[in-house]
Amino acid sequence: MGFALSDMTLRSPAFAEDGPIPKNHTGEGADTSPALSWDGLPEGTQQLALVCHDPDAPLVTPGHYGFVHWVLYNLPPTLDALPEGFEGGTRGRNDFGAEGYGGPMPPEGHGTHRYYFWLLALDSALDLPPGLDLWTLLERTEPHVLGMNRLVGTYRRDPA
Repeated sequence: MGFALSDMTLRSPAFAEDGPIPKNHTGEGADTSPALSWDGLPEGTQQLALVCHDPDAPLVTPGHYGFVHWVLYNLPPTLDALPEGFEGGTRGRNDFGAEGYGGPMPPEGHGTHRYYFWLLALDSALDLPPGLDLWTLLERTEPHVLGMNRLVGTYRRDPA
């Protein structure tokens, strides 16, 4: 299928589509992941993956752009939600150099950034190892994507 949007719906009780992400879920707050829920998984979904990426971050490396805040995978298709501060699944490496969630924290004076939370529905249980970065995860999952969709939140860092 490749990376095309599907009929899945991803949402959060913490923020609306294109709405501001509360400080609690950022590097300026408690830095806890927001609660998320979804429905409309494609028939045949065997596994889920979730990522959060900031395409507005001024970071460009060969073949990559933006800043990765969360890489989470090997999630069972029986899940239809993650609670705030979720610690399960298999954690990949974010661009802070850690595994797990690292909340929004745009550079001071850089304005409002958009944060794309992507949910991927996969046709196989891939049993991927911990510590994958976003780009490796996408490379390994692309042939198995049945559907995907996103929720976009925004954050602007408080002035110093």
